[in-house]
Amino acid sequence: MRKQSNTEAPLIDDIRLLGKILGDIVREQEGESVYILVEQVRKLSVAFHRDANQKANHELSKLLKGLTSEIAVKVLRAFTYFSHLANLAEDRHHIRRRVAYERIGSYQDGSIPMAMKKLHAAGVTSKMISKTLEESLISPVLTAHPTEVQRTSILEAERDIANLLTARDQIKESSRANNPQKDALLNKELKANEEQIRARVLQLWHTRLLRFTKLTVADEIENSLTYYETTFLREIPKIYAQLEDSLSGNAVASFLKMGQWIGGDRDGNPNVSAKTLGYAVSRQAEMVLRHYLTEAHYLGRDLSVSALLLKFPKKMQELAASSPDVNEHRQDEPYRRALTGMYSRLAATLKQLTGSDAARHAVAPQNPYISAQEFLSDLKTIEASLISQGAKALADRRLHGLIRAVEVFGFHLATVDLRQSSDMHEAVLSELLATASIEKDYPSLSEEQKRELLLSLLKDPRPLRVIGHQYSDFSLSEIAIFEMAKRMRELYGNDTIRHYIISHTETVSDLLEVLLFQKEVGLMHETLGKKSSADLIVVPLFETIDDLRNAAPIMEDFYALPGILDLVKRSGAEQDIMLGYSDSNKDGGIVTSNWELYCAELALVRVFEPLEQKHGVKLRLFHGRGGTVGRGGGPSYEAILAQPPGTVRGQIRLTEQGEVIGSKYANPEIGRRNLETLVAATLEATLLKPTKQASKAFLEAAAKISQASMNAYRGLVYETPGFAEYFFDATPIREIAKLNIGSRPASRKASHKIEDLRAIPWGFSWGQCRLTLPGWFGFGSAVEEFLNHPKAVDKKAALALLQKMYKDWPFFTTLLSNMDMALAKSDLALASRYSELVPDVKLRKKIFNAIEAEWNKTVDALNLVTGEKVRLAKNPALARSIRNRFPYIDPLHHLQVELVRRYRAGKHDERVQRGIHIAINGIAAGLRNTG
Repeated sequence: MRKQSNTEAPLIDDIRLLGKILGDIVREQEGESVYILVEQVRKLSVAFHRDANQKANHELSKLLKGLTSEIAVKVLRAFTYFSHLANLAEDRHHIRRRVAYERIGSYQDGSIPMAMKKLHAAGVTSKMISKTLEESLISPVLTAHPTEVQRTSILEAERDIANLLTARDQIKESSRANNPQKDALLNKELKANEEQIRARVLQLWHTRLLRFTKLTVADEIENSLTYYETTFLREIPKIYAQLEDSLSGNAVASFLKMGQWIGGDRDGNPNVSAKTLGYAVSRQAEMVLRHYLTEAHYLGRDLSVSALLLKFPKKMQELAASSPDVNEHRQDEPYRRALTGMYSRLAATLKQLTGSDAARHAVAPQNPYISAQEFLSDLKTIEASLISQGAKALADRRLHGLIRAVEVFGFHLATVDLRQSSDMHEAVLSELLATASIEKDYPSLSEEQKRELLLSLLKDPRPLRVIGHQYSDFSLSEIAIFEMAKRMRELYGNDTIRHYIISHTETVSDLLEVLLFQKEVGLMHETLGKKSSADLIVVPLFETIDDLRNAAPIMEDFYALPGILDLVKRSGAEQDIMLGYSDSNKDGGIVTSNWELYCAELALVRVFEPLEQKHGVKLRLFHGRGGTVGRGGGPSYEAILAQPPGTVRGQIRLTEQGEVIGSKYANPEIGRRNLETLVAATLEATLLKPTKQASKAFLEAAAKISQASMNAYRGLVYETPGFAEYFFDATPIREIAKLNIGSRPASRKASHKIEDLRAIPWGFSWGQCRLTLPGWFGFGSAVEEFLNHPKAVDKKAALALLQKMYKDWPFFTTLLSNMDMALAKSDLALASRYSELVPDVKLRKKIFNAIEAEWNKTVDALNLVTGEKVRLAKNPALARSIRNRFPYIDPLHHLQVELVRRYRAGKHDERVQRGIHIAINGIAAGLRNTG
């Protein structure tokens, strides 16, 4: 049995405490028999997990088949909530260990202090860092998708438990530091704390895990806003304060800003419209303005400084005099008078922009702020006055955080991206052109003809729409999005909407079409030429393997068109390009997806280097990463440092999706650490340039491994007869599609083709059955072929090359590390239970045996190349997490298989469906990055 380390003891204590409380509540609320049953299932599952014990498997199957649906749901809820509680204990321990390191002056990779230490050691000055941040943009972008399984009610109760675990540590720490003799008092405080945790766990037990109705886009918007309230609005200013402290007084520009897709992402989601876009922006504005109102209120409480005691600068006196506050008790308190007036202006702004009212009024709302900049100017007047009075400490307490928040969040909170598929643009444009008698059959034109036509229309000042014509509802709804974007920018500021992402960008004309729509509604100023500019950055999204290979040629051709370079320069000289990890993986497998992304990034840098040097046009890559390894998931720090040389340069946007948002940002402290990691990695990648150009031998080897891996992957997924049938039978994909966990359909078309399935439920389903196939399949066959290729001179030398690539090339190191993680979360024994759901025995054996053979090959290949014989040898924290939680996740799989079997056999009662969906929730929560 593995010996427990001293550093793990607090974690084990927390898990035991939470497990005991949950067990007690199950016993009290559901009876002794249910509690005993939960323990039986757990023990048999552990025995099955430990050594694939067939006796345990038989007994477990027999036990589960004998359960009524009602009892099965109770057992499932117990294990699901244990997964949730174990996550809270893990998060608390992560924070605890980080604090312990920092107390002794030891900082971990991914922290700002460690990044600063590395930068200064390399001779990078604080001034150089500050200058780099002036020209940087780091933007995590929250997106909604069909595997987000958490309800807000659950998240809020779990935040309370997380806070109580923190308080528990503080009680213990206080006792050690002050008076360890007072055991009675300590025990009393700990007992009170435990009772509060018990109350919250009881609340969870009696809170519905699942939604009755399918999520709407409005629901997704509201869910995402909770993370701003709990984490981003307060924690992002703290990161800036930490940077300011680290840079010895050098200014820190506002480079870290949030992005949002929810409400603006229409690709495959017919529920997103101009109305939802308007709602998203309005709700975001309401959230941030209410935050400012609260902060202004407390700031007024703090700044009770009297003019009888201190002299005030003229500008501050004028600000106070402009306030409508005539309360005689505040006449000698300029700050309070000024803030009362500012509060009234914010309240008026809130009413004007959102139609809602502020909670409290010292004076009536009046004279709304025209812009966030105007509010910021007033705050800076107060700041300058405090500094002139030698009262900087008063500014540091709350004012500086508010100033930074306004610089970062404005009146819009987060930049909302718009996204639609290129074929939808073509359909709308086709109708506009035919109606205007310009082109009867636009889709039939060649690419050259389309470019020529679109360029001529971009130079023509006349609109395309014919007055009085009744266009199709679809065309009207698409044009309405552009019109709403224009209105939102006018109301809330230019940063409200900046990016228009084109899914399935395959040609240059796909980009020109979006420019033409901007011109149609007034988002483009002047016709195409030296004086033209566009409000929205046209962002191509390259998703499939072929798209990635064509990315650089498309962008090169786009910038070669007359007028385009001038337009981009006048529009801000920024070019975002989005790279899709999900579809490229579903298309070609993990190795090929990563390799083609790497090659595409290098090729794009070659296109944009001269454009930046001669014309100042900046390339910013937008990484469409998901939760799973197969969708670009994995540790952000390593992923950013592994980017090809020259591709970061202080510029990076990346998506945060599904339940990953909850695991990263539900806890404010964990959220700040994750944001800090993005900053640290971007600074290191930009200023230390850790990634050198790979050698020719490395690149050639990677290309060969990629091709062999893709052959193996596509051979299984697209070329093996019956594979799609196996996938739909051996995973809970059908049940996932019916679960109320997202506003977007799971498939693009009503078919059972892998090609039409969205990449998100594809990866999510493989996680649910514990094969995690998109995260590793194909690598084993590729390495085997590389080592045994007839043209390979020496197998030993070929292996030595792969080992050197793993040791010296961050791209390859990170790729293998992520595969290692995916394999560690896989379990062939559990996957075999899911395969039993496939009714065609012959098909089941054929496909599962092929998967099992590749799994073994990949494990062997990883062991050979890395020199490690066990998974996660270099990631002890994750290994510990898996060790602690998987015995409690495994029962969820066994129960899910049993209930899916019943459901597919025709037993469609509500409890069976609920049980399946609870299991999906618990497994996703336990695995943490499955979406």
